[in-house]
Amino acid sequence: MLGSFSASDFFPYIGWIFDWFTGLHARRERSVRDLDAFYEQMIDLHLQKNREERSEDDFVDLLLKLEKEEAVLGYGKLTRNHIKAILMNILLGGINTSAITMTWAMAELARNPRVMKKVQSEIREQIGKSKEARVISLDETDKLKYLKMVIKETWRLHPVSPLLVAREVISEFKINGYTIQPKTRLHVNTWGTGRDPQIWKDPEEFIPERFMDRDIEANGQHFELLPFGGGRRICPAMYMGATTVEFGLANLLYQFDWKIPEGVEDIDMDEASGLTSHKKHDLLLVPVKSLDL
Repeated sequence: MLGSFSASDFFPYIGWIFDWFTGLHARRERSVRDLDAFYEQMIDLHLQKNREERSEDDFVDLLLKLEKEEAVLGYGKLTRNHIKAILMNILLGGINTSAITMTWAMAELARNPRVMKKVQSEIREQIGKSKEARVISLDETDKLKYLKMVIKETWRLHPVSPLLVAREVISEFKINGYTIQPKTRLHVNTWGTGRDPQIWKDPEEFIPERFMDRDIEANGQHFELLPFGGGRRICPAMYMGATTVEFGLANLLYQFDWKIPEGVEDIDMDEASGLTSHKKHDLLLVPVKSLDL
């Protein structure tokens, strides 16, 4: 919905009329109510937990403590609405984008059995066998070098935000013979950069090994790979996003082998338009408990 066409964005004074008739305004209001109810339920569960039993505090508990202590946030005190806004940013900006990256990674691995086998072999050799089901810890993911290459290759081919967040020019400057005026809005085409044959050999192929001999990281310092942007306004959840993807993929690939459903010859890689670049159609894979564990 955030990526859908809104007349108000182009005609601020009268566009709302068009949005009203198309039903966009009503859908937005309904989404706001649903999300607000969801966050209220989440907060109530944490308050109930604190009353009934004491356990290790999570992020929501810390926010509720700050609210109770009337902590100052910017120019005012932290309120319940502030907490909901923070949770909204985490849900939409952190969790959803990580899920999109994991989906693209699993899709590429399913289409490339060689890479799938190699990354699973690394994970299972480094972590070791276990008679009982276990979860790979975050510390253990540091040893999984090839998995990190798989993730970087996924970011290269399928950046979650293909045009990043728009930037606005502060002062006039010239580049390649063009004069860029102040107030100009700039977009960085990371999707195009990731598929540029002048930068990458065989850019349309999923080859994680390309990062073996190239010191390129997704930390905003190498412009060839900018899944989180760069500069002072780089994504503040960069480390959270990268860690979430590593942790999720490591456990999925450690515990299970993954197969394409019977009758499906190949996985479509069509992209859906919007603020984020996700798969147009849901990814369907069949998990099979690994016999090697």
